[in-house]
Amino acid sequence: MRITRSIPLAADTPIALTIGNFDGVHLGHQAMLARLREAAARHGIPACVMTFEPHPREFFAPDQAPTRLTSLREKLELIAAQGVERMVVCRFNYEFAQIAAQDFIERTLVKALGVRWLLVGDDFRFGARRAGDFVMLKQAASRFGYEVEAMASVTLDGERVSSTAVRNALAAGDLAYAGRLLGRPYSISGRVVRGDGLGRKLGFPTANMQMKHNRPPLTGIFVVELSGVAERPLRGVASLGIRPTVKPGGQPVLEVHVFDFDGDLYGKHVRVDFLHKLRDEEKYADLATLTRRIALDVENAKAFFSRQDSSQYPLEGCAKEKLNGTAHPSSLPLAPEGEGKQLPPLSLWERGRG
Repeated sequence: MRITRSIPLAADTPIALTIGNFDGVHLGHQAMLARLREAAARHGIPACVMTFEPHPREFFAPDQAPTRLTSLREKLELIAAQGVERMVVCRFNYEFAQIAAQDFIERTLVKALGVRWLLVGDDFRFGARRAGDFVMLKQAASRFGYEVEAMASVTLDGERVSSTAVRNALAAGDLAYAGRLLGRPYSISGRVVRGDGLGRKLGFPTANMQMKHNRPPLTGIFVVELSGVAERPLRGVASLGIRPTVKPGGQPVLEVHVFDFDGDLYGKHVRVDFLHKLRDEEKYADLATLTRRIALDVENAKAFFSRQDSSQYPLEGCAKEKLNGTAHPSSLPLAPEGEGKQLPPLSLWERGRG
């Protein structure tokens, strides 16, 4: 997948495009990307996604913005796994937010990107003061020679599939429902860094993950699988939280104790799939009590896998299958950024699909 944070003076080829934040790349997003791919194939042109960094809500109201489900890298990997050929990551800033909707259509979509076919959410708004909508895009389509379609919401069990629904399920510890909304287990990817060594001292060495999520959407103790080290995922138990017994008031830390593993993980980029929540994070009176609790967590996690292996306990975080015949997104190479001048500014872009 070709990724760019800049845009040429003129398009090198016509494209099929969709626009949105795509946080989590859930089933609703995947349905939109499938429709994008189909249209791109029908027209014989590349499929392209435009997204924003930071999220507009993070820019305008960082204290009120929802927690991210995916880092930018995770989002790019997941979108690449859906067969998208190009990605434009727009830098969202004040200048970006002030562009008029009509100017964005003509200067960016038509002249710079060469949009031949466009897909947006049914409640998509864009441009300064959110003045642009599907009706405006439709009115401009005949004048500029592109097609535009609106995508209806995808529902699951009567609920609209959205990033908000995924966040709510994760916050409630309902990994099964979150997995159904995502079409895969919820995961966090990152590089293994050196921690304080406390886990090893307690008899449970851990891989400490470099967190890109300052406010993770879930906390607690979990049954997990770790990928990116061996041919098959490694099983383990993870703690995601502030470690109240060790360092009250600290930043969130993701620590994974991998069962029966003695290798060196430092520096490796890995993915942690969250399969089942064992319990909430707790503060204990001393390290001896914490150690006994960790031992019980390990025992319970191994029991989970034992039940899963005997087919008496389905994989709670949703079946992990290859996406559209490709490898898992964390294994896909990403092309370097394109060259050209900086993207022109946009406005408060909200795809509305979460």
